[in-house]
Amino acid sequence: MSNHCAFLRAVGAAVLILASAGAVNGQSSTAGPAPAPPKSAPAPSQPAPAGVPVSGDFVIGAEDVLGILFWREADFSGDVAVRPDGRITLPLIGDMVAAGVTTAALRDQIQTAATKFLTEPNVTVIVRQINSRKVFITGEIGQPGAYPLTGPRTVMQLISLAGGLSQYAKAESISILRQEQGRTRAFRFNYKDVSTGQNVQQNIELLPGDTIVVP
Repeated sequence: MSNHCAFLRAVGAAVLILASAGAVNGQSSTAGPAPAPPKSAPAPSQPAPAGVPVSGDFVIGAEDVLGILFWREADFSGDVAVRPDGRITLPLIGDMVAAGVTTAALRDQIQTAATKFLTEPNVTVIVRQINSRKVFITGEIGQPGAYPLTGPRTVMQLISLAGGLSQYAKAESISILRQEQGRTRAFRFNYKDVSTGQNVQQNIELLPGDTIVVP
């Protein structure tokens, strides 16, 4: 009788052990894989300096707005407007003549002056706004107004840039007004002739301050 009771106790213990193991296995099978650690966000890229595209021989003038950027020297960097006297003012460096020189020449001048305060300064000069070199177009044109003159541009090119002639324009009687030595000089421009390859010498290269009048 005692042997029979011992046998029953052994069977019961084995059943409990198997049940416990099944429960553990069931939990592990439904748990699923551990979540992967979150990935760190990529570092934002440094934006490129924004400026107005200009030709290499562009000469800075009064009222132009320049961006003076010192590499890793934010206290020295910033935007400055060229004053009517042709000068700009920079932190610590002070006043410098900017009008009448190219952006490359101004950069070299600033780097030389900055060596008093910085070791091997790295300077970039960009043009934010061109307010010194403009041409104007008015009258029967798509978009009359002032346009920056950043490089060589002819009468025909400016007319195209300004949206073309309106349907009421007198294309044969366009004028270009230019100030020379205190006097106004007028040039005639026949759009129909030039557009068909005739009298192309009328398609002159514009100078700062020129005004095209489309009657």
